[in-house]
Amino acid sequence: MSDSSGLYILLVSVHGLIRRDNMELGRDADTGGQTKYVVELACALAKNPQVQRVDLFTRLINDPKVSPDYAQPVEILSEKAQIIRIPCGPRRYLRKEVLWQHLDTFADELLRHIRKVGRIPDVIHTHYADAGYVGCLVASWLGIPLVHTGHSLGRVKQQKLLEQGTKQEVIEDNFHISTRIEAEETTLGSAALVIASTHQEVEEQYSIYDRYQPERMVVIPPGVRLENFYPATDDWQNPPIQKELNRFLKEPQKPMIMAISRPAIRKNVSTLIKAYAQDPELRQLANLVIVLGKRDDIAMMESGPRQVFMEILQLIDRYDLYGHIAYPKHHNADDVPDLYRLTAKTRGVFVNPALTEPFGLTLIEAAASGTPIIATADGGPQDIIAACENGLLIDPLNIKDIQNALRTVLTDTEKWQHWSSNGLLNVCKHFSWDSHVETYLEQVRKFPQRRVRSLLSPLRESPGKANPDWHIPDKNRLPTADRFLVCEIDNTLLGDQEALYKLIQRINQEGHTTGVGIATGRSLESTLSMLEEWRFPMPDLLIAAAGSEIYYGPQIATDTTWQKHIGSNWQAKAIRAAMQEIPGVELQPADAQGKFKISYFVDASKAPSFRDIIRHLRQQQLYVRGIYSHDMYLDLLPIRASKGDAIRYVALKWGLPVKRFLVAGASGNDESMLAGNTLAAVVGNYSKEIEKLRGYPQIYFAQGEYAWGILEALEYYDFFGELPQK
Repeated sequence: MSDSSGLYILLVSVHGLIRRDNMELGRDADTGGQTKYVVELACALAKNPQVQRVDLFTRLINDPKVSPDYAQPVEILSEKAQIIRIPCGPRRYLRKEVLWQHLDTFADELLRHIRKVGRIPDVIHTHYADAGYVGCLVASWLGIPLVHTGHSLGRVKQQKLLEQGTKQEVIEDNFHISTRIEAEETTLGSAALVIASTHQEVEEQYSIYDRYQPERMVVIPPGVRLENFYPATDDWQNPPIQKELNRFLKEPQKPMIMAISRPAIRKNVSTLIKAYAQDPELRQLANLVIVLGKRDDIAMMESGPRQVFMEILQLIDRYDLYGHIAYPKHHNADDVPDLYRLTAKTRGVFVNPALTEPFGLTLIEAAASGTPIIATADGGPQDIIAACENGLLIDPLNIKDIQNALRTVLTDTEKWQHWSSNGLLNVCKHFSWDSHVETYLEQVRKFPQRRVRSLLSPLRESPGKANPDWHIPDKNRLPTADRFLVCEIDNTLLGDQEALYKLIQRINQEGHTTGVGIATGRSLESTLSMLEEWRFPMPDLLIAAAGSEIYYGPQIATDTTWQKHIGSNWQAKAIRAAMQEIPGVELQPADAQGKFKISYFVDASKAPSFRDIIRHLRQQQLYVRGIYSHDMYLDLLPIRASKGDAIRYVALKWGLPVKRFLVAGASGNDESMLAGNTLAAVVGNYSKEIEKLRGYPQIYFAQGEYAWGILEALEYYDFFGELPQK
């Protein structure tokens, strides 16, 4: 990869079969225009001198039913661009509708890779709702802008299917549509920029979402690599795909009505077949050619594509279209330009009858090959035909409208030539990757630059001394920090202003590669209030509620994977009921409670011992982790949750050895993070229940209180010097 300076752009497209060469477009409902779009976008961005590196992330698939290409972790696209495939769920190829439960894993694996790169991306650009879900997590964890391209939208799909008479429960079962729509809503609320292909997409499709923000949306038509799409020359020889078509056709020399798409219901191919079949003049004028990806055995296809093909075969038989329609089983990527050229050579027409069409790359390709087009009056085709002036728009559900448009193109020689010439001229003028990338980067440069904050603003004013000017970047430093300082708030980090001032000054001078974290028993709201009171900036890591919650700054993004990890078998209601049987304990106020934390005051003169309380819960099959501190506070957490477990989880997730974490605490609430392989420090004002840790080899008991003790620990461990790498 190039080492030149410039933007690092990270693209995410989770589903489908993505590779550089011979893309299997139309193989199934998931391997369509989006897969081609993201590969070409990656290559086009990498060509621009403003861009240093482009990584396109997709799912690694190790399945004997598909090419071994998709099991390669890295595939080079160009000097500055590559496809990176990462694990996500089972190794086998899965349709996108069943990937939702595995997307948190994809997000975690994406973080691991960013850690290996050692540089935080400037932009993360996601494609489709599943990648949007991943991007919202990762962008919020890292504090970087999110760009999103929807490609197609769940609410629109749901509306169209309902209009066709499909029942809501069927839509939900087949498409997990509510999950998809929720992911789209979240993405729209989080994205700094949403790229749409058409104005109709913005005004009529995105506008039906609750989090519609048109000021964050821009229309940038997709580019097309036009070098492969051009009209047939006078000496052009018939291509191999024609032999395949001739097997079906009685009069192959006739003009072709050509449709190329995935075998998806929304592509509405059956309506095109009906329009053709029910018009004797059209059957006399032209052949119908339907290219719907590749297939071997229809019975082995997924339900959606199988349903499409079964309907097509029934229509062919019902209208006796044998000899008039071609529907080849196989074609490769090189055949597609030839199909367009064949259509133009026979003075035919390319048709896109889809119910919805976010853009329609095939229309651009057909235009560049000299073929007039007929397309649905929805989304992209409206803008394309307006720009290229090379065909007609149709109502995709109106058979008469389709028939009239086809008859016009096939019988009016003057219009056919006019539309063919217009398409050739205007497609190069309006649709190219170079112009797409220029507009794209203009929009990226408009992202508001967050104001850099000083760490001390000010904590105290000392005569003759300025406060340290420690500038905090607006991105999270977890992927780039090579060590981490994590402190409890109460009685440790906070408590002595002068000591805190000195600590900040020291980190400012020597801790340029140091991340800063908080680990506390307080709730998130209470933690943020304390940080604001002491004018301490947003840390990179917040472990709150005694280790049951993890957040990442600067956007206070929740680690949802941690919640799922600790939440298994957590029975809060049953725990509260069991604790009512114990004397001397009282629930703390509501603001001290958490989703995975139940906190009590303990009257030691009336309550049983801590061990007896935990035993009582265990005897009722309620397995909890109990934390007892200051002889009066009891926190009950899921068995997997603690400050120590949270720190080890973060270390593993972000690829930073736990021996490079210096943790500081003062009470029994901190025991789990102090014991183990971390570098640990107990400040001088510690509570007595932590005395039992004295003598542990990696726990330093400082003399200084509050942040003075943390400063001692920095010296004791030479924390800003050479630390163990593993």
